[in-house]
Amino acid sequence: MFLFHVVYQRQSRYPAGHFCFWAPVLLMYLALNFLPISYLSAAEPVKLMVFGDSLSAGYGLKKTNAFTEKLSRALKSAGFNIEVIASSVSGDTTAGGKARLAWALADKPDALLLELGANDGLRGIEPATSRRNLEDILRRLKSSGTRVLVAGMLAPPNLGQEYGLEFNQIFTDLAQQFKVPLYPFFLDGVVGNPRLNQGDGIHPNPKGVDEIVKRILPMVIKLVR
Repeated sequence: MFLFHVVYQRQSRYPAGHFCFWAPVLLMYLALNFLPISYLSAAEPVKLMVFGDSLSAGYGLKKTNAFTEKLSRALKSAGFNIEVIASSVSGDTTAGGKARLAWALADKPDALLLELGANDGLRGIEPATSRRNLEDILRRLKSSGTRVLVAGMLAPPNLGQEYGLEFNQIFTDLAQQFKVPLYPFFLDGVVGNPRLNQGDGIHPNPKGVDEIVKRILPMVIKLVR
């Protein structure tokens, strides 16, 4: 109230034009005392963590061509103020992700893209084990209040139909269990295409990363809105 008194006194002693000097001060006072905190912090970037393995870490690529870098640029081009945190480790399994989750959450992400499971499939790890690891990760993320988008994975065909069916179902089941969105297959549109993969036939090349970003971007935008 003191500020209102000062402004009133200043206005009464000087011509009306002088009040424009005090208008910004008055507006600041109103903002700091009456506007919701969420409104005042709207300019702060949303923290989006990409938590995965070599597919999102950019294995074999220059940093500028990595998934997290290209996703960050795509979000910026779409007009979003997002800080993308790269937290992917090449070679990581679901067990590795589970072991380092607490350390990663120290960055306090608002949202997280979970991209793990490819190495479990390549190593033929028992699907039940992978399921338990991902279930633990998702339970802890939900407890922390972090919004999650699960990126699914498909088992290599050489492991047999029975293994593939059990492995592939993990991601759908857990997304339903924890009521989080699911991007069914992280390598959708890229796997098996020589033009979009590096020489190993597993990891996407820069064009492959572009394709992944283009396809997953709409779901990421929904996650961070």
